[in-house]
Amino acid sequence: MPDIYDYDLFVIGAGSGGVRASRVAASHGAKVAVAEEHRVGGTCVIRGCVPKKMLIYGAHFAEDLEDAKNFGWTIENPKFDWPTLRDNVLNDVDRLNGLYTNTLDNHGVEVILERATLVGPHEIELSGGRTVTAKYILIATGARPHLPDCAGNELGITSNEAFHLDKLPERILIAGGGYIANEFAGIFNEFGVKVTIMTRSDQMLRQYDESLRERLLHISMLKGIDFRFNAEFKGIEKKGDCLVVSMTNHEDIETDCVMYATGRVPNTEGLGLDVAGVELGDAGEIVVDRFSKTNVDHIYAVGDVTNRVQLTPVAIREGQAFADTVFGGAPTAVDHNCVPSAVFSHPPLAGVGLTEKEARTQYGSVKVYESDFRPMKNVLAGRDERSLYKMVCEENSGKILGIHMIGPDAAEIMQAAAVAVKAGLTKADFDATVAIHPTMAEELVLLK
Repeated sequence: MPDIYDYDLFVIGAGSGGVRASRVAASHGAKVAVAEEHRVGGTCVIRGCVPKKMLIYGAHFAEDLEDAKNFGWTIENPKFDWPTLRDNVLNDVDRLNGLYTNTLDNHGVEVILERATLVGPHEIELSGGRTVTAKYILIATGARPHLPDCAGNELGITSNEAFHLDKLPERILIAGGGYIANEFAGIFNEFGVKVTIMTRSDQMLRQYDESLRERLLHISMLKGIDFRFNAEFKGIEKKGDCLVVSMTNHEDIETDCVMYATGRVPNTEGLGLDVAGVELGDAGEIVVDRFSKTNVDHIYAVGDVTNRVQLTPVAIREGQAFADTVFGGAPTAVDHNCVPSAVFSHPPLAGVGLTEKEARTQYGSVKVYESDFRPMKNVLAGRDERSLYKMVCEENSGKILGIHMIGPDAAEIMQAAAVAVKAGLTKADFDATVAIHPTMAEELVLLK
């Protein structure tokens, strides 16, 4: 039969999920095009986890330089220059943008740097005026920062703009209690900015184990970060060179910059999804089944736009699974259970599986093992900061239900530990493993 479509697959959005889906579908022999209105690489590479991690590395030198004294190093008058770090980070973003584009080119994927909108069941209109058709359509447009609904909200910034600041503010108010708020709070604090976090909840990082949340709050306060809980915006007003923020349950605060980190909203507006008959959820997300298929048989969606698990590795897995399912002849569904995650705060924390509270609710009878210790480096540096490792197990079988930790390199250690939890190993399996000494990770096989 003659081809009746311009493409086998048309992908809208060249972020982590869209790029992986495009590349793998092309490797299966599909004719693929991907449209991106901004830059190839998406939130993670361009304005999210990758450049943010570079800022975190830069921020941590503040403590490393101080700690170096007790290790015999003399460092005279260290100075930090924000424009140098900012520009180097943005230059590396440019490099990654080029690498992602080259990857698509090398796999024969056509990259179209235009906005794409659905105008029919199989029709896509490009902002340049051209209309194309595709047998399958994948929506991978990600999400964007949520903006509070209050007077003066245009005076604030989001994490998108934080990477491009001309100079560091002397004071910053960060709204939000999630990972983005806490990570940027740590970054700015290490750079010498006076940081205040406000959140409408009575706690932060609600999806993480309570013990870790309390430990991070305690350490953050000792580092000089202020917190305002149960606080919602009433308004933001510019007065002279500063901003005045009014909020519920607290007095007004003067600051030089307000940053919103109050969640992320799926990018579904203006895509023509209503024209194609694609169902949306209450949060504006695209509703999909376990194979990432929408209610329209030939339209799929992956990544943050589905609001399932808003993490880059999950989007990549979903993109791979979609391509293997539709074009590789291997139906594959992503398991969203037991997904490890981390907060690159100062210090970082990480978790996988059930928290202690969740485990007690689901299993009733659980056993918890903990190690509360001071890392060797902190001891010699004279830093009082303590780490906490926690293992939650089903009492009778010893099966590990969750592992949670806060301390240096927690995310690096958690990646390996997550394999064990996903595989259903027991506390006895960890006990039978010889420790690597001296390391922080050895605490996981020595838990009592």
